[in-house]
Amino acid sequence: MTGSKQMLISSNRLRTALLALALVQSLAGGALAQTDAPQPPPGPLPHGEKDGTLAVAGTYALDPAHAGVMAYVSHLGFSRSVFRFDRVKGTLNWDPKAVAKSTLSIAVETASITSNVEGFAKELAGEKYLNAQAHPQATFVATAFRQTDAAHGQVDGNFTLMGKTRPVTFDVTLIGAGPWFGGAYRMGVQARATINPQDYGLNQFFVDPIEIVVDTEFEKAP
Repeated sequence: MTGSKQMLISSNRLRTALLALALVQSLAGGALAQTDAPQPPPGPLPHGEKDGTLAVAGTYALDPAHAGVMAYVSHLGFSRSVFRFDRVKGTLNWDPKAVAKSTLSIAVETASITSNVEGFAKELAGEKYLNAQAHPQATFVATAFRQTDAAHGQVDGNFTLMGKTRPVTFDVTLIGAGPWFGGAYRMGVQARATINPQDYGLNQFFVDPIEIVVDTEFEKAP
């Protein structure tokens, strides 16, 4: 066998060995990546049920990662603009055996408003509209819980916006309740109410009633 043929065979063998090594490293890296990736918790995933008694009595904190506060505002009678508030906190003291004794308080940061119109959110948070610097929070404090069936009810309370407080009633729908990971419990609801913007001294741009929709979950720690 000539020297050139021997060199060619050696070169092919080296190339094959390098390809095999690269394949092994790739497979090992993939396995390592799968090991390092977040794994779902063992056991079945929790699932909320339309049964408020599945959320045990106690103090629940609003989960800001699963909360949306929307205001549906008439756009000069042509459509309804949707404004979202991104920062909200709250506490629910829940008693499924005596719902009427439950309590609730919610606080929304007015400066956290967002809009699809570029730059409008900053204007809305300014002195011309919500005046968030002078009135950084809009709050709701419940005064009465009135359950109508297993998944519906009304919550009366005092709603404060721009320093003015008026009574407001939210229609509440239970989305789901039940056990959560690690011994915790959760309850998710949607609440709807309508306010008169002139009751709170809002700019004349806000003429028609404003619908407020809150979708959120509350969690009770173990």
